[in-house]
Order: sequence, then structure tokens, then C-alpha cells
Amino acid sequence: MTTELHPDASAVLTTWFGRVAIVEPIEPAVQRRWFVADAAFDEQLRERFGALIDEAAGGALRAWEESARGALALVLLLDQFTRNVHRESGRAFAADPVARGVAERALARGFDRAVPFSARAFFYLPFEHGETLALQDRSVALFDALAAEASPEHAQGARELCSYAEKHRAVIARFGRFPHRNKVLGRESTAEEVEFLKAGRGF
Repeated sequence: MTTELHPDASAVLTTWFGRVAIVEPIEPAVQRRWFVADAAFDEQLRERFGALIDEAAGGALRAWEESARGALALVLLLDQFTRNVHRESGRAFAADPVARGVAERALARGFDRAVPFSARAFFYLPFEHGETLALQDRSVALFDALAAEASPEHAQGARELCSYAEKHRAVIARFGRFPHRNKVLGRESTAEEVEFLKAGRGF
């Protein structure tokens, strides 16, 4: 197994975590970019990584999976960067099955435990993004295990991740899909889903 990191994988990690080494604690300003809509950051990712996302989705970057940090970078490309680069488009979710495959293989090799604690969640989010109850059950189990192992400094953040995992699962248990994706995916919303979206609920 090679531990050498491809320069593009290094760029992914540096862009997302501030440093390729993923030094903890991660700067709050860096973390704030992860889950909010920021047009400037989206454009930055689009210009630097748009073509690379397409390569990853097509399976051209499988060699990255030979190391924990390489696999993490690949998951980020397929599961997080896609959501920034293709925001408000069905393409935001198109690579989700590929991302889950990478994450599944990484977990089988214990790669989630080979990266800093704050980065581990990104190996689990592809399951949280799945539109089946089985995937949601897997997500909740993974985040529960993460919280159980959290140090005092990480405990609050881990609990918040568990809460989000449970909320995602509740949506899938209720609707069998994420209603907020319906419009961009060309799916017709049910009356119950319309009311749900009117209330400002999502994921």
C-alpha cells in the first residue's frame, strides 16, 4: 500500500481542512465553509476541482484509495465538493453512489480510524446522504460509535453530528427520500412533502 499522496489529493485536503496534514483543532473559519452556501467558495471549488470531480465520478482516481488520506480526499470530491460545485442542480447528488463505494472500501480497511478525529465524519456522510433506510441506519450507527469514542474536546461536535444523522434518518423514514431534492431531480412532490418543505425543513 502506497502512502504517497497525489498532488491533487493534497490540494483537496488543504482546501477543505486548511492544511494537508489536517492539524487539529481545525480553524473555525475553515469549518464554517463546510455546510453553508457561499458563492465565492463554490466558484473556487468549481474552477479548481470541477474537472477532477468528473474524473473521480468516472473512476479514474481509484489509485487514491490506496491510502487513508487519499481515500478521504476522494470521498470529499465525490460527496462534498459535488454539492458546492453543482449547487441547485441534480448533479450535486449524481456521484453519491460512487462516494459510498469509496467510503465502504475505506471503512473495510479501517481508514476512518487512520485520520484525525475531526475528519472521520466525512467517511460517514455518504451514508447519511443515502435515500434508503438501510443507509440511514448505517449512518446513525457510525455516528453513534464516533460519539462514543469522542474525547471531551470533541464530545459536543460529535453529539451534534449524531443529532443531524438522526434527523436525516427521520426524513427518510417518513418519506423514503429527501423532499428538498425533488425539484432539481425532476421528482413530483407529494402534498405532505410540499407542506414539509414550506416549513423550511430539508436535508
